[in-house]
Amino acid sequence: MKKWGSPTVFLLFFLVLLFGAFFYWTEHTVMTSSPLFETIFSGRGHKKSLNGSMEPSRASNYPAISKPNNLSSTACPEYFRWIHEDLRMWKSTGISRAMVERARDYAHFRLVILKGRMYVEKYKKSFHTRDVFTIWGISQLLRLYPGKVPDLELMFWCEDRPVILKKDYQGTNATSSPSIFQYCGHEDALGIVFPDWTFWGWAETNVRPWKILSRDLQEANKRTRWKDRVPYAYWRGNPNVAASRRQLMWCNDWRAESEQGYEHSKLEDQCTHRYKIYIEGRGWSVSDKYILACDSMTLFVKPEYYDFFIRSMVPLQHYWPVSARNKCRDIKFAVEWGNSHTDKAQAIGKAGSKFIQEDLKMERVYDYMFHLLTKYSELLKFKPRIPEGAAEVCSESMARPRRGLWKEFMAETQVNFPSDTLPCTMPPPYESRTLEAFNERKENVIRQVEKWEKEIREKIIIKKQQVLHF
Repeated sequence: MKKWGSPTVFLLFFLVLLFGAFFYWTEHTVMTSSPLFETIFSGRGHKKSLNGSMEPSRASNYPAISKPNNLSSTACPEYFRWIHEDLRMWKSTGISRAMVERARDYAHFRLVILKGRMYVEKYKKSFHTRDVFTIWGISQLLRLYPGKVPDLELMFWCEDRPVILKKDYQGTNATSSPSIFQYCGHEDALGIVFPDWTFWGWAETNVRPWKILSRDLQEANKRTRWKDRVPYAYWRGNPNVAASRRQLMWCNDWRAESEQGYEHSKLEDQCTHRYKIYIEGRGWSVSDKYILACDSMTLFVKPEYYDFFIRSMVPLQHYWPVSARNKCRDIKFAVEWGNSHTDKAQAIGKAGSKFIQEDLKMERVYDYMFHLLTKYSELLKFKPRIPEGAAEVCSESMARPRRGLWKEFMAETQVNFPSDTLPCTMPPPYESRTLEAFNERKENVIRQVEKWEKEIREKIIIKKQQVLHF
């Protein structure tokens, strides 16, 4: 087997500033040798929408009710079971209007669906157009399953971290817990986890809609065989948003690499490396699905937050776990292990990518939204109503004033026909013992990886002591 450098890890820090881009999303390129980190700022040129049009179609003749030809239904992926868990706290009490209204001070917008029509009351501006594309996604769900989405009323929070803490609603004098939808969850927070806006595109950073981008990633995976990929770890992101990411920058001495003439400083396509790193920023990050889709073995730095699908992914089956406390050491060990066990490392990368490409395709994302909203509506103890400050929203009213990538992404993601199949069939809730066993299994795997690393370190120490003795 070919050797990939000494245990010493070199790092090249390369910064690219793109004038006119938002500084918040400025990215860095960082590279090392065993492991090699790379962070790249990369944009993609504008493309014509898939249907050749920049104007979404009109809804005047759009069917009001879905009439699928195929009445059979496939089983939903396993992660749909978390819908039951996210709503469990309201199972016995239901959700009252007071619980919804209690979330108003936090929410970016209120969304109401009545008889298949959607109304939105905005309270504050979100970062970029997160709120716009979240609402757009729900509008497309109504077009995919017209007449199927039940009446409901909800509040939505559009930030990277949950806003409502459990501790504020505990104790004998605590009020009932508010209900709010959000992009991620935390063990110490309340909230209902919902697919994030980037599934329909992130125009401000030129991240294309997931349906298109996932196909691009699949094609990229075919261009380079896994064993021919660069045998290092790759990371793309903004280190300025969190101390944990800044610590990643100092895993190695980048000056040594710079003295060698930056031989590894070319901007690389992200699916040409054997290993990819996922690490949270100031909170949860949308990047997990892009990283996991590359066929590379994902080095998953232990997160604090979770999105709607990640909880069903399993360490050593879909990704390699990395401790948040010992990032540099764990990443180095993972790369060295992977390069010594290439078949196993490749299998982990392939399994993670398969999960993302199959279980997270847009049809399943819409089905998750459908089932979550349906189960949520069943808990409502009041009749939804249109608030005075709300406006009716549909695809046409949202797309008409948009320009550039915003309009293009809406055209690319517009649902033009109702689904000819039923939504997938929801799995039952976890039994408490089953869920405990599943979580314990994941913890045991992480402990096993830590044990492997400890054993290797001890062997190295003994070997060094023997050399010194002689």
